[in-house]
Amino acid sequence: MSGVNRNCEGKIKKLLDIFPVVIILGARQVGKTILAKKITKDWKYFDLENSDDFTTISRSISLFFQHYPKQIILDAAQAYPELFSNLRGVIDAEPTHNGRFIITGSSSPELLHHASETLAGRAGLIELGTLKANEYYEKPQTDFYKIFTGKISPEQVVSGVPPLSALEMSTIWYKGGYPKPLLNMDPKDYELWMENYRDTYVNRDVAKLFPRLNKAAFQRFLSVLCKLSTTIINKSDVARAIQVSEPTITEYLAIVEGTFLWRTLPSYEKNIIKSVVKMPKAYIRDSGLFHYLARIHSFDELLEDYLLGASFEAFAIEELLKGLEATLVTNWESYYYRTRNGAEIDLILDGPFGVLPIEIKYGTSVKIKQITSLIQFVEEHNLPLGMVINQSDRVEWITEKVVQIPVGWL
Repeated sequence: MSGVNRNCEGKIKKLLDIFPVVIILGARQVGKTILAKKITKDWKYFDLENSDDFTTISRSISLFFQHYPKQIILDAAQAYPELFSNLRGVIDAEPTHNGRFIITGSSSPELLHHASETLAGRAGLIELGTLKANEYYEKPQTDFYKIFTGKISPEQVVSGVPPLSALEMSTIWYKGGYPKPLLNMDPKDYELWMENYRDTYVNRDVAKLFPRLNKAAFQRFLSVLCKLSTTIINKSDVARAIQVSEPTITEYLAIVEGTFLWRTLPSYEKNIIKSVVKMPKAYIRDSGLFHYLARIHSFDELLEDYLLGASFEAFAIEELLKGLEATLVTNWESYYYRTRNGAEIDLILDGPFGVLPIEIKYGTSVKIKQITSLIQFVEEHNLPLGMVINQSDRVEWITEKVVQIPVGWL
């Protein structure tokens, strides 16, 4: 696992050139620690969830930073919030000295709060997801993402056969991208790892952050989460289903999003022509965890399951967003779009590159009538192009402004 190249390695090195601190956020077991150690091979490492390391740091944090003023990795920083205010003083004593600390953490609300409160302008943030397909197959990130380096135009669209086939993509789609079970375990132990991951997540990680949490109710919530993936969530319906209050569902959704298991796509509300549904859509980030929670035990079972389309949609969106996160493109946002008349677009990217609407289709081809909403959106907003991502074997222009991109290009 240590030898796997991650797409964001170059970005982290760039951030270390610019900032004294780089904070790597991400879910448990996505490889944050291994990545930090790989990039900074000679740095001193401290794990704040290790009792000895915690004692070393917390006994006298000012003395600790006198001994270690630079080139240290502080892992699981959410375990010691006081770290941040002390770190600010250390940084400000040598404000021009960059590349001194890497901090990792798996609870974004806590870390982002402390970082924004105390390390504003001093820290670069990056989010690390589970393994992307090209990382698993040991291939570089594709040229697809060059389309975002300037204003989007048809001339920047990739062409030809994708670097990864639909069959290769299916492996990572079904299994997900958690590095340890994917790379280092016997396939028959995969579900045992997933079960342990779920139980550890609830009984240790979430319980530590939210000690008053009703763990039994939260377990029930996780069991229905896969059915909510890629849907607009009616909180009152979910509350009735698991016998808790609607505010409790709001809290649970904040927990799974804040611990990087769940991604929310806000509604794209910049269309002044049509009335849009102002409710977010969300999904489970890792497709392997999605399939485990949905009790889908093989790829054959997935192909026969009613969640097939939702699973592929979430997988394709997450592959794309993980790829974009690894680039140096900044100030971009992801949305979904739905009008009260039923027009819907799965993903809209909005950034310095412009606006790019994207539809996700499970099949290998698409008919014009299936992408009417996409075509209309492109026309109404006078966009250079729209995109369909599916399992085709080649890039193909469906209309003058809508291009089909195989998922293997992501």
